[in-house]
Amino acid sequence: MVVGRNYHKVKKYFSLVIIFFLFSSKSFSENFRFEKILNLKDPWGSSFINNEEIIITEKSGKIKIVNISSKKTLEVKHNLNFIEYGQGGLLDIIYQDKVIWVSYSENRGDWKTSTSIAIAKFNKKKLNFKNIFQADPPIDSGYHFGSRLAIKDDYLYASVGERGQGMIAQDPTKHPGSIIRIHTNGKIPKDNPKFEGKKNWLPEIYQIGVRNPQGLTLSTYDKKIYMSNHGAKGGDWFGEVKKGENYGWKILGWGGKNYSGSKIGPKWKPGFTKAIQYWVPSIATSAITVYKGEEFKEWNGHALVTSLKDKSLRKLIFDDLSNVIEEVIFEDEIGRIRDIQIHPENGKIYFLAGDSLWLMEKN
Repeated sequence: MVVGRNYHKVKKYFSLVIIFFLFSSKSFSENFRFEKILNLKDPWGSSFINNEEIIITEKSGKIKIVNISSKKTLEVKHNLNFIEYGQGGLLDIIYQDKVIWVSYSENRGDWKTSTSIAIAKFNKKKLNFKNIFQADPPIDSGYHFGSRLAIKDDYLYASVGERGQGMIAQDPTKHPGSIIRIHTNGKIPKDNPKFEGKKNWLPEIYQIGVRNPQGLTLSTYDKKIYMSNHGAKGGDWFGEVKKGENYGWKILGWGGKNYSGSKIGPKWKPGFTKAIQYWVPSIATSAITVYKGEEFKEWNGHALVTSLKDKSLRKLIFDDLSNVIEEVIFEDEIGRIRDIQIHPENGKIYFLAGDSLWLMEKN
């Protein structure tokens, strides 16, 4: 009889726990709502121009300005020598002080391409871009271009994928598989690693050893640059960009394996940069931001990480690196999430997901 009473108590306890979690999940999901602003075609990068307009790249080659209130769209002509090839095309875009920067897969001839960066004075009719960076060598591959951009002061940071070439990420005489740091006008900073002891590094390289980094952002709280990176079969991560350091690809596997199932290397070992958070299996990390705003002010200072694979938004509380707290905000609501932007005035969140521009706000 005692056993029976305990069984029923345990059963009742677990029933209450399940009900609590179901109710909590439902209540949390009802705290915000989504609105589709408009449909696009394979959107990739975005940047607010002002409180009403956002500029967007479509991987297939178009640059569009969208009014988020009227939902009117303006297509802007441009002169970029891009090629849509596998994962490549028009990629990230940044607007600041009437200037536009864009990263893209540049057609270098004979199917060879590079992750390149160009700059233009802002103009709603046509953007006349001029290259300020080309990843060398150009490679015949449609894989792993990266590529996100972030601006800190007068510095432009860019993530460059290793184009599926693996160990090229350990060769600092080649750009693929690295984080680039140049001035916003394209000039090379005199305090980059090459000029401070790493003489064999290319002058634009700031950090090496990355695979396919599609997230890059400046935190306005600690003034650090953070990034996200795709692993192979497992081993996605979120971490800090660190001058002159090495994230270890393809010596390290970050917990993942080759797609064949064979081992790559350890998750981490001394001498390499250690990521803040890892995901095994992969979630296919994409764009990231460190939230600052009013709409979700309880998230201020927390990292928001988007996912392509499970179509999720994840929040990381990472002020204590020995105890990083992760929370899945939502999953499989709006499609594969490619980009995330915070409205500069009200803090509402805008996503490029699926083939659409989405708004997320509180109910």
